[in-house]
Amino acid sequence: MSLRTRIALIAAVAVATAILVVSVGLYLATERTLYGNLDASLLELVGSEPAPGDTPPGPGARAGPYGGAGGFVQAVTAAGDVLRPAGLPAGELLPVSAEARAVAAGEFARVFETVTIGEVPVRILTVPLQPGVAVQVALPLTEVEAVLDELRDQLLLAGLLGVLLAGALGTVVARRAVRPVNELTHLAEEVARTQDLSRRIAGDRDDEIGRLASAFDQMLGELEQARSAQEQLVADASHELRTPLTSLRTNIEVLSEFERLDPDDREALVRDVVLQLDEFASLVSALTELARGDRPTLQLAPIRLDEVVARVVARDRRSDARVQLEAEPATVLGDEIRIDRAVAELLENARKYAPNADVEVTVTADGRVTVRDHGPGIAAEDRPRVTGRFYRASAARGAPGSGLGLAIVAQILRAHGGDLEVFEAPGGGAGITLRFPPADG
Repeated sequence: MSLRTRIALIAAVAVATAILVVSVGLYLATERTLYGNLDASLLELVGSEPAPGDTPPGPGARAGPYGGAGGFVQAVTAAGDVLRPAGLPAGELLPVSAEARAVAAGEFARVFETVTIGEVPVRILTVPLQPGVAVQVALPLTEVEAVLDELRDQLLLAGLLGVLLAGALGTVVARRAVRPVNELTHLAEEVARTQDLSRRIAGDRDDEIGRLASAFDQMLGELEQARSAQEQLVADASHELRTPLTSLRTNIEVLSEFERLDPDDREALVRDVVLQLDEFASLVSALTELARGDRPTLQLAPIRLDEVVARVVARDRRSDARVQLEAEPATVLGDEIRIDRAVAELLENARKYAPNADVEVTVTADGRVTVRDHGPGIAAEDRPRVTGRFYRASAARGAPGSGLGLAIVAQILRAHGGDLEVFEAPGGGAGITLRFPPADG
């Protein structure tokens, strides 16, 4: 069942339910009113009855005030005997129920009953006349039933027309409401078929459908940006991998003449191959890290930032790097492994471009890590671009590395909701500050 059909059906069912409730209520109210009016007429009739203690009419007595009522009248004893006015045939006697005899016996003040005599429905009122005797007055319900039957037919017809009208209007409304959803569906199917992520839904609706369209456009934009970044990464990676692969191939081809090489040349060539393999492995690892995207899976937990940085610095000190650490206790919300990787990339970057200079690392209580070197620094025009993939500043083109370190750091910071700042350190050199969100929000 389509969404449009469901909406139309729900509208029809809702209207049908409302009409049913209103119709039943109206019918019952009308029935109660008509029966109430008839009961009031019966009470008016018995209001002119003889006073208690008068002689009840015998079989030959006249009907008195009851005979001109246009209905039926009779007296009944507690034993169930019927006393009818003269001139009325016995076949028109009103039925005597146990309740009517109880009224004659004085057990009830009055009783209303609805019975059928022949094919005519009648309303009977039984009230005490004198001790041991009650009087019964009846009026036909023919007019009341006719009014109720006509009302029931009119309500059924009105209900049927109302449901049909609600279904028609519901179909029109559903068609208009579902139209934007159909457009979204067609666009999604077209995007899936053509792989064209540049398509957008133009619209100025400010309702839920408009929000859905805006969210869909935003999703397409994010997907288009992600695919563009992926394609750019693949293109850059293929370009960057070509050089080390070519160099490795050349060296391996030379090693095929291993026995003809001088021992010193052979040793140097093997060292060169091992170094190139290490650089190649590092490049592949960096590419794998970047392939995670800006939203890699993080294992977030409160961690001691100063302790993580201290472990990274300790590893670098084992490589005789001159690194000075000044850390304040700091707790941040983050992924310990990824933060370790970011700080390690910063230290490696600092030692790479300033190999003979000191490196200073500072951790502050507000979740900031600053790595400052005393090397040549980063030119002002290069600072906004140093976090780009494979980007190398003009002064660092001859240095080893792939130009992916700071790109990895920036990606890790974005995933944590933090930020990165590159600045010129006082007295020369480059400084980079990482800010992580605190654990308390």
